[in-house]
Amino acid sequence: MNKKEPYRWAVIGCGDIARQFGQAMGQEGRTLYGVANRTYENAVAYAGKYGAAKVYESISDVFTDENVDIVYIATPHNTHSGYISEALRHGKHVLCEKAITLDSVELEQAQALAEKKGLILAEAMTIYHMPLYRRLKELADSGVLGRLCMVQMNFGSFKEYDMTNRFFNPRLAGGALWDIGVYALSFIRWFMSCPPDRIASQVKYAPSGVDEQVGILLSNPAGEMATASLSLHAKQPKRGVAAYENCYIEILEYPRADRAVITWTKDGRLETVEAGSSADALRYEIRDMEAAVSGGPDEMYLNYSRDVSRMMTQIRKDWD
Repeated sequence: MNKKEPYRWAVIGCGDIARQFGQAMGQEGRTLYGVANRTYENAVAYAGKYGAAKVYESISDVFTDENVDIVYIATPHNTHSGYISEALRHGKHVLCEKAITLDSVELEQAQALAEKKGLILAEAMTIYHMPLYRRLKELADSGVLGRLCMVQMNFGSFKEYDMTNRFFNPRLAGGALWDIGVYALSFIRWFMSCPPDRIASQVKYAPSGVDEQVGILLSNPAGEMATASLSLHAKQPKRGVAAYENCYIEILEYPRADRAVITWTKDGRLETVEAGSSADALRYEIRDMEAAVSGGPDEMYLNYSRDVSRMMTQIRKDWD
């Protein structure tokens, strides 16, 4: 698609992350073109709050509207694949919330369709777009940190045992791996030099049958290792540590981090690295997506999303 600004975005879904997205568009000085939701009244309310010019009677109308350039999907995980495919078939670029699909086969099929149509398909993974992570990747690539040895991840939240909400509901693709594990594995993939080829895991199930607690151990052909501890019914810090030969990097609140602390091994010196703002996380996604759509550098990292999807698919296969 030739560069055309402003791009006309249509939002599917009106939940919390979609509301954050609408706010981010406003902060960018932009107006949403349209919104659709399973409940029409919610779409009307969303449009009134975030200035969307058009409210669709049904979600399918988004895909057939020739004026829509980019579709942002912010619905439960189990709906993603179908909406992605419909949007791509109708010539729309797609930015979809994480986890982008339920398994790697769905994502690979969607990626093949996007490539055939010449469209941008991307996962709305904040880690891939925060300036801090790009700065840290520059440091790692320079060699000053030394070789990566180990990555350690924690992510835990306390959710009440309400088996009807999306966190614990199997029909809505609930569970720790899909909801929060995608962040931890995306962090790991960002720092690893190549994808893991060995994966082991342990799982504890919630009463509804979804995964409530997960422990993951990974290693790749480069000898880099990683661990991830996830929980939906026990609070943990959102903490990531990347340990190199010459230092370790610690990042708190890592999904939208703007600050990291490097502890240098030789002398224990602490160095703080700051870049970007956590408040602008979704604005970075919007900018990168539009840059890719306009024919500029594609920095949406769908290849990383594919690697993460393959990890999660293998883990779930191991759980049968």
